[in-house]
Amino acid sequence: MQEKAERGIWPTVAPLGYRNVAGVDGKKIIEPDPESAPIISRLFEWYATGTLSLKEAAQKARAAGLVYRKSGAPVPVSTVHATLRNRLYMGEFDWNGRVYQGKHQPLVTCDLWERVQGILDGRHAKKHRRVKHDFAFSGLIACGHCGCSIVGEIKKQRYVYYHCTGYKGRCDEPYVREEVIGQRFSELLGRLTFDEEVLAWVRHALRATHADEKREHEAAIGRFQAEYDRLQGRMHAMYVDKLDGKVDAAFFDRMSAEWRAEQDRCLREIERRQAADRSYLEEGVRLLELARNARRLFEKQEPREKRRLLNFVVSNCTWKGGELVADLRQPFDLLAETTAIAAQATAGSSPNLAKSEIWLPGPDSNQRPTG
Repeated sequence: MQEKAERGIWPTVAPLGYRNVAGVDGKKIIEPDPESAPIISRLFEWYATGTLSLKEAAQKARAAGLVYRKSGAPVPVSTVHATLRNRLYMGEFDWNGRVYQGKHQPLVTCDLWERVQGILDGRHAKKHRRVKHDFAFSGLIACGHCGCSIVGEIKKQRYVYYHCTGYKGRCDEPYVREEVIGQRFSELLGRLTFDEEVLAWVRHALRATHADEKREHEAAIGRFQAEYDRLQGRMHAMYVDKLDGKVDAAFFDRMSAEWRAEQDRCLREIERRQAADRSYLEEGVRLLELARNARRLFEKQEPREKRRLLNFVVSNCTWKGGELVADLRQPFDLLAETTAIAAQATAGSSPNLAKSEIWLPGPDSNQRPTG
């Protein structure tokens, strides 16, 4: 088992979403289960929105058909929690106290897995309690005095006020109207607003970095293709040696199986690099559009959609003495910072020069945007 782990092969029974199959060398490996793997992938996506509890996520997974392989029994909440914590689904795995890079096909990206861990950690630390009504900001904000949740409550059957739960005891944070908190979030999202000219400069910088990414991906693809061809040459040479009687059939079969497994890994890496190269610019432009329109979208959305947007853009929100403190998630924090710098620079120099100095690639070794 340890030897398999060292080779990047999951050494025991496949978890939910995978199944055990025989590899080219006859040893057991894991591959995505065609029935449960898509449900596991969607489970991570559902929970990453931040709008579901573990119980609700388990209910959605069961409704989608997630059951234990052998017994066919529905999965409980504890299994869903363990699944969301398992790094095997993003391509790594823990074994005997060490983390190994697996050769199996991941079901989720590293970014998605990390986002789910952040949501799980945040909810565990702050002990947020869910409420019956669908308030826009309940579960998003912690009290700056005691760390408990700030939750909504309807007063006089029409007004929504927020207050600390007092989970740890009496708290002096006063009630606050929902409109006040909404205004603070709107002001925060307003930091992401930039005009058409700045948007053009950002797109230009994004295309410049995409050129660097493209070169990196092409170089990596070239290396993996060269490795694939080298292994193919080895197998051809050994096949000739086998025909000449220089190596026996058993040795040829064993080495060929190992080299084919390495070739499969090279092909997976080539495919992953090609997919990443195609999506880089597209994802960047989509994030730019979301950032630019975040404030307008927020102000027009229903409570549930407001909460989804905020979960995607902000984190670590606290309310204390009438003031909201929150962090913008990456890359929105960089966009807000560089937008502010662009505004300051524009005030002191020509607009085009100020923006080009900030958004265009700077003199660093990787030619990345200095923002």
